[in-house]
Amino acid sequence: MTDRVEDFLAAQSSARPQAPALSDSLDQRWTFAELDRAAQAGQTVLSGVGVGPGDRVVIVLENCNAAVAMLFAAWRLGAVAVPINARQSPPELARVLAHAGPAAVVYTSLASPDAAQHAAGAGATRHQGAFGMIDVAAHPRGAPAPDPDLAVLLYTTGTTGTPKGVMLSHANLRFGGLASARLRQMTADDLIYGVLPMTHVFGLASVMVAGVSAGCPIRLEARFSAATLYQALQDGVSLLPAVPQMHALLMQYTQSKAMPRLGSTRLRYVSSGAAPLDPEWKRKAEAFYGVALQNGYGLTETTAGVCATTHPIGLADISVGPPLPGVQIKIDPATNEILTQGPNVMLGYFNNPQDTAAAFAADGWLRTGDLGRIDDKGQLHILGRLKELIIHGGFNVYPPEVEAALNAHPQVIQSAVIGRPRNGDEDILAFVQVADENALQPETLHTFVKDRLAGYKRPAQIILTTNLPTAPTGKILKHRLLDSFADHLT
Repeated sequence: MTDRVEDFLAAQSSARPQAPALSDSLDQRWTFAELDRAAQAGQTVLSGVGVGPGDRVVIVLENCNAAVAMLFAAWRLGAVAVPINARQSPPELARVLAHAGPAAVVYTSLASPDAAQHAAGAGATRHQGAFGMIDVAAHPRGAPAPDPDLAVLLYTTGTTGTPKGVMLSHANLRFGGLASARLRQMTADDLIYGVLPMTHVFGLASVMVAGVSAGCPIRLEARFSAATLYQALQDGVSLLPAVPQMHALLMQYTQSKAMPRLGSTRLRYVSSGAAPLDPEWKRKAEAFYGVALQNGYGLTETTAGVCATTHPIGLADISVGPPLPGVQIKIDPATNEILTQGPNVMLGYFNNPQDTAAAFAADGWLRTGDLGRIDDKGQLHILGRLKELIIHGGFNVYPPEVEAALNAHPQVIQSAVIGRPRNGDEDILAFVQVADENALQPETLHTFVKDRLAGYKRPAQIILTTNLPTAPTGKILKHRLLDSFADHLT
């Protein structure tokens, strides 16, 4: 049998059984030996409801030790883990269950009130053991997955239509975890902050699998809180992978407490993913943390990682860096779309040969759906999403450029720019998150961006809000903006 993700845990529990492995918001603290025992106990529970090789095991979770144990329990049985965020609505969850056809559904009810509510609706049975407490419900299983190397199905963000389950293999996850660990030079002396949901490839591969592969303890958090993150950084977190919204909210929190700089003595690595950077925001973040802010690029279909930076502090470059070792990238000259290939690329979409075929170019390279360019140093620059490109007045407008101009204003937390078809053209709409809607006026921002953007790039309308619709990862859900703010649009 080829190497599998659970081999990482076996190696750590054998070589370093008493070393710290996990802690969570329930204040559970496990060594690698305790994580190993919890996974064994979870394996027994899943076997008891008939889970076998190729079966899917849906895990309705928010980040906690029990969720990690059940992921490893599923893998040890040769089953396919399907982590689903517990904050999804019942109809959203039902669509995934219908598509995945799992043999069992696990709920991390102790760590998540939403998971407990889903479990109650499913008539799940409670189990207690070395994993703590979980609820488990049997489910009418679909046919076993044909590929024994299939490790997880990750369902991409979206609430309408047929769900798309990205198939990632054990080889994909091992590559992604090891690449992340090597990039950060992770060791057992580090402590990585794990608030990015394990239902997303960033939290699953780049945090959890990376941490276990390196023997690096992980501090798991079920939900993001700026106050909790601030305290964790004071308590010894040395590695902080995050998304821009988390950085922005943490800086806002400290500013409200009159603390302009973090002042952590242990923090040595900070990264920002899921959205482009702009130079001014990068400088602000580096001044706050006192360490370089690393950037990266990836997607669910590439096990998170494609490119990443290892820049020194103060470098103005805002590229996402060169490809990870073993990964290749190129630009489609006709569309400027980024294409990639390597051991990070998915197997395909579960039970969806049509979309799988469409995802790959004729030469087998994965179509990312993102626009980019490669500079003379081999570093990739993200220009935006292929489907989000705005054509206004005959000119191409890339939303990240407009967002960067808006984000440069000191009272802006983050922004999202989209196009809206109108009178044969596209209007540019900007949705801007601020701490206080009464402290800033749209006209102020219109004036602010005049010197930063050409006329054809300036928003026709700016909508201020204290909250933008986001996925659990913090990624802004642009497809919800028009509906969410329909009453504000002119």
